[in-house]
Amino acid sequence: MSDEIRSADIQRKTTETEVLLQIGLDGTGRHQIDTEIPFLSHLLTLFAVHSLCDLKITARGDIEVDDHHSVEDIGICLGQGIKQALGDKWGINRYGEATVPMDEALVRAVVDLSGRPYLVYNADLPQKKIGGLSTENVREFFYAAAVAAGMNLHIDVIRGENSHHIIEAIFKAFARAFREAIEIEPRIEGVWSSKGSL
Repeated sequence: MSDEIRSADIQRKTTETEVLLQIGLDGTGRHQIDTEIPFLSHLLTLFAVHSLCDLKITARGDIEVDDHHSVEDIGICLGQGIKQALGDKWGINRYGEATVPMDEALVRAVVDLSGRPYLVYNADLPQKKIGGLSTENVREFFYAAAVAAGMNLHIDVIRGENSHHIIEAIFKAFARAFREAIEIEPRIEGVWSSKGSL
């Protein structure tokens, strides 16, 4: 079994944004999130708490234009951090699934840390903006994270009417599915794939 510490430090600086991210996969959900987008900061806090990953993010961007660049680049950095922290993926479960309710909303997330990025995102969000976050950019966040991490991610809103409830359930379901996928299965030597690699 690998003895590597599963953590990463990521820095991304462009003409549009600057993002600093630290992630530790084997944490307790400690978090320090500052994104300039209040609802996104709240959602990333939910991810940390429910995945039990320690997460620190500081992000500055051209939010006077809109929130798209910041949301996307934070997603990219989270995906890069996940990929770096997972390293050789020695012994991980690889797959994770969670279904989470939030009042009337019910959301399922399924993760495969396969190295092959793909996003399926089925969510109808009636409200256009919440707390500085354009709800259409929730998909952009997960697309960026999935591609950068090499993660197959399916998000399905089974039902829901309130956009806030739906989005919170999305992040909680993703967090819990991710937690399951990164857990170590002690019976596995190497990586859990018939190909011998992920």
